[in-house]
Amino acid sequence: MSLSEPDITSLLERWSSGDRAGLDELIPIVYSELHKLAGHYLRHEHDAPTLQTTALVNEAWIRLARQHSAEWRNRAQFYGVAAQIMRRILVDHARERHAARRGGGAGRIALDEAVMIPACCDEDLVALDGALADLASFDPQKARVVEMRYFGGMTVDEMAEALAISPTTVKREWAMARAWLYRRLSGEEPL
Repeated sequence: MSLSEPDITSLLERWSSGDRAGLDELIPIVYSELHKLAGHYLRHEHDAPTLQTTALVNEAWIRLARQHSAEWRNRAQFYGVAAQIMRRILVDHARERHAARRGGGAGRIALDEAVMIPACCDEDLVALDGALADLASFDPQKARVVEMRYFGGMTVDEMAEALAISPTTVKREWAMARAWLYRRLSGEEPL
């Protein structure tokens, strides 16, 4: 059975107010969607991905479930936060792998460390994260649009709803952010 947008929003609101039953009903719905988001990101990897979608989703879900004081307004806002959390997980993991190649991090390996990104992409992901942080320092909205699109696989309409802006504004912000990031990541001076 598929729930409509108002039903998902209602479950999010119930969870926000502390209703455990709302969370229990929500889990199978959002877990499936989170799995799709993670799969969307991993399909863009050029090498054979060693990152397991399920492990990424599980870690993201654990972090989302810890958001006790979150006031969920709607589905789009929830998935926007999920995209942000997935970004953090992927970047943290890329940094750990990069450090491990330099000799750090030797020792124990947890099951969740099965969440891996191909080695060639670690530096790119860390560079993108740094560039996004710089972009967010002077234009947080553009950084959120990139995060939602790249890490969350959200559509223009979903981003517009989550950010409470028009789809036209989302498209403009996306185009400008991509141009800025391209210049920054290619070593050119951003505009």
